[in-house]
Order: sequence, then structure tokens, then C-alpha cells
Amino acid sequence: MQEAAAAPREVSVAGGGRKLYLSVRMPTVDLERTEARAAAAGGAEKRAYVRRVFSEIAPRYDLLNHLLSFNIDRAWRRRAIAVLDPHRNPAGVYVDLCAGTLDVASELSRSRGFRGLVLGTDFAEPMLRAGLNKAPRVLVAPVTADALELPVADDAASGAIVAFGIRNVASLPAALAEVYRVLEPGGRFVILEFSTPRSRAVRLVYHAYFHAVLPAVGRVVSGHRTAYRYLPESVARFPMQEELAQAMRDAGFVNVRWESLTMGVAAIHAGDKPGRAPL
Repeated sequence: MQEAAAAPREVSVAGGGRKLYLSVRMPTVDLERTEARAAAAGGAEKRAYVRRVFSEIAPRYDLLNHLLSFNIDRAWRRRAIAVLDPHRNPAGVYVDLCAGTLDVASELSRSRGFRGLVLGTDFAEPMLRAGLNKAPRVLVAPVTADALELPVADDAASGAIVAFGIRNVASLPAALAEVYRVLEPGGRFVILEFSTPRSRAVRLVYHAYFHAVLPAVGRVVSGHRTAYRYLPESVARFPMQEELAQAMRDAGFVNVRWESLTMGVAAIHAGDKPGRAPL
């Protein structure tokens, strides 16, 4: 097994009246697992880790999403877009945060009667490049941008959506505040994210899959040793449904509601910016 080049810690050993300091090497994979856990916990490391790892797995990201979710993720995304309801303003500007390979942006642009623009924003440019051919550029505009600093004017977006990305932001309150800023009065924000099932029986199966099967398959298919270890760590640390709903209310959203999907494996949250909805 490959080892780390640097010694992360030292151990002192008493011997012959002197202290000897021995350099202890940790395997690289252990260091990467520790880094994944630290990133999932948040803090300064999270932004850099998420950007680097998602850039590295971009070529296999779509395949793994559909494979690891047994293709159910497609139906989840369609349901989230239905909750967003772009028919309220089919000519409006919509923001897809943490857009990845533009699955949601392209699906949204294909909504019946849609003639607006979807800004697919992500700070991992390789992810956006991997999805460039999914939708016409006249309807979808990929933009390299952080979810905490959207290149959108105040009150300019008719709606916003994020699928499986909100748990990756460096600060949840800051991300919610930024979305609130760019939405026009009456604009809607929809979050699709993994969650922890409430049923004990389902939770046991879920944890076994998420913490054993998923990382192993993800490692083999993506070629990345720890990217799919970060996923269950980040989900475990993400707020429960009621807590996320309250965070949205704290950010100013009204009419906040949520629904569980597939026995609680995922959930959709929605909230509106106060004001008159667009006609």
C-alpha cells in the first residue's frame, strides 16, 4: 500500500535516559479518509475538498449517480422540477445551484412551454464541461460560480433549485441567504437532497448500503478511493428534514414544506420568497 510522504505525527519513546522521536507514517488512503470526514464536518477544508474531488470524478459522475441510485434519481429530479413549477413563469431566469453535469438544468429546459433561461452554476468547472451537450445553450447557460457568491443581480431569478448539492456548500445559512437574495418576490426555491430514513428497518438497510456497498462500488467505478466515502459522511451530518425546513424559514422563506421520497432516502424541500408571485 502506498504511504504518505510526510510524517503527520511523532511518538516519543524513552530509552537510555533520552527521548527518541520516531516518525510514524500513515497510509495515504487513511489520510484521505480523514480528509473526507473533516470535509463532511464542514469548516475551511470543505470548499477545497469538494471542488477538487468532484472535478476528479466528473467523467464518471453521471454513470455512478444512476448506477448507485438504481436510476431512481431521474424520477427524483423530475419531481423536484415539478415542485419548482416553471410553468408559473416559463420565460423567466432560473438558477440551478451546484449544477454538476447539468442534469437538472437540461431537464428543466425541456419543460413543456419553457422559453426562459437556466443558469447552471457550479464551482467545479470539469463537472459543467461533462454536461455541455445535454441541452441547447440558448436555454441553458453553464456558469462557473460558487453557490455562496452567485453572479446574479438581486431579485432577478424566477426560481432556484439544487439537487444533491446543498450539503456540499461551506455554509448552509450563507447559501440560503444568497438564494433568497437573487430570487424575485414570489420566486421559489426547491432543494432535493439525501436524508436519513426514519424507519429503523429501512435505516439499517440504508446504512449498510451507504457505508459499505456504495463506497466500494464508487471506488471501483470512479477510480477515486474516498469520494464516495465522503457522501455518506456528509449525509449523516446534514440536518434532518424539520431542521432544514426551519433553516429555510430563518433565511426568510415562507410557505416552507417538504416531502419524503422512497421511504425517506431523499427529501424535497420548497419555500417561497415573500411577495407577489409572477403572473
